[in-house]
Amino acid sequence: MADQVSPYEQLTSENAALVLIDHQVGLMTGVRDYSTGELKHNVIALAKAAKALKLPIIVTTTARDSMWGPTFPELVAALPGVQIVDRSSVNAFDDARVARAIEATGRKKLIFAGISLEVCAAFPAITAVGKGYGAYVAVDASGTFSETKRQAGLLRMLQAGVIVSDYATLMVEILKDNARPEAGTVYDAMDMPWAKLVGQIAQAYGK
Repeated sequence: MADQVSPYEQLTSENAALVLIDHQVGLMTGVRDYSTGELKHNVIALAKAAKALKLPIIVTTTARDSMWGPTFPELVAALPGVQIVDRSSVNAFDDARVARAIEATGRKKLIFAGISLEVCAAFPAITAVGKGYGAYVAVDASGTFSETKRQAGLLRMLQAGVIVSDYATLMVEILKDNARPEAGTVYDAMDMPWAKLVGQIAQAYGK
């Protein structure tokens, strides 16, 4: 198990990268812990916020031309120009192209989201810990097929030293300062009604 007493190093725009794994049309149909609409919202919000924060973003699929179909189109539209790496390996980190793409970012903190949580997100996140990376999983941008699988996946990641969080908290941690010029774009990307309301209240009192 990872040393839990070591000092925590904050996520930043300079040390983090995002890895999105297998958010594919065929796999989306089996998700049971989120509605399709909610999961799509969360994944797209994560991708857009990460893009606004200038994080390197790696997107992968597995067997898209045979078993599981393409990445869902809304995510493709949110990340124009991002090349999607298709592979056959179960663990994305076992694919040499994915491993090279991660290494090429030069980042030591990796944020993962995938379908399913206990395989697509957990396996490469656990592998990343073993390779010396800081590994994070955005659990609400990762669906799965039963509550048992979700709980087992969370436990296994925690045992391995993966940090689990929700996508908005990870992005706000990277934002760090609401005075940053990217702040408005980040909050818009995450489409959080309460944040917009707070901004409206602040604006009203500022008059």
